[in-house]
Amino acid sequence: MEKVLFAWSGGKDSALALYEIQRSQRYEILSLLTTITEDYDRVSLHGVRRTLVEQQAKSLGLPIQEVFIPKDCSNKEYEFRMKETLIKFKQAGVSRVVFGDIFLEEVRKYREDNLSKLEMTGLFPIWGRDSAELTRSFIALGFQAIIICIDTKVLDKKLVGRIIDESFLAQLPPNVDPGGENGEFHSFVFDGPIFRERIAYKPGEQVLRDSFYFYDLLPTEEIKSKREA
Repeated sequence: MEKVLFAWSGGKDSALALYEIQRSQRYEILSLLTTITEDYDRVSLHGVRRTLVEQQAKSLGLPIQEVFIPKDCSNKEYEFRMKETLIKFKQAGVSRVVFGDIFLEEVRKYREDNLSKLEMTGLFPIWGRDSAELTRSFIALGFQAIIICIDTKVLDKKLVGRIIDESFLAQLPPNVDPGGENGEFHSFVFDGPIFRERIAYKPGEQVLRDSFYFYDLLPTEEIKSKREA
């Protein structure tokens, strides 16, 4: 099987892309790859605590490679730190990195341009699929995710902390992508067919930063097994 590296945010689209990659049985995932803002010890953009993403990796049965960047990180600094990590995996036989992007052409081009500098390429297993269909597939497959960040410019802050289900989708305004691909919302996946165990968490505080409303998730000491649920 081809060895690949998997760009993991901890959210819905990452989970679906991983599901598709594993279902194909064509790839060996050497590691998840997650960017952490070192000043906050949280996943960049999503704001999820690093501990929770590490619990996801444990439940997935996969190693995780964390790339630490400073807050207000420039593109140049981000690319330098990412390059260091990618070179290490390339030396281990990896030539492709998997992403959960759906339709943002400029994002895909940015990723592919940076990878090409290292003679590597991207793999996009859910690219081009309809956002609404993808999200409903996510729900139907038994995944569970909680909304941990919303852009208050386009969504009511009351939707933060909601579980992604049909009721949530029904409340999205027509101008909001059902998959949140434009950054309207971000999620944290805590259960589903690719996980060995459900990720346990408890609610923390809710904070408004600029136009983004964050719902903090606090890790618990115990991860409850599905067999005990």
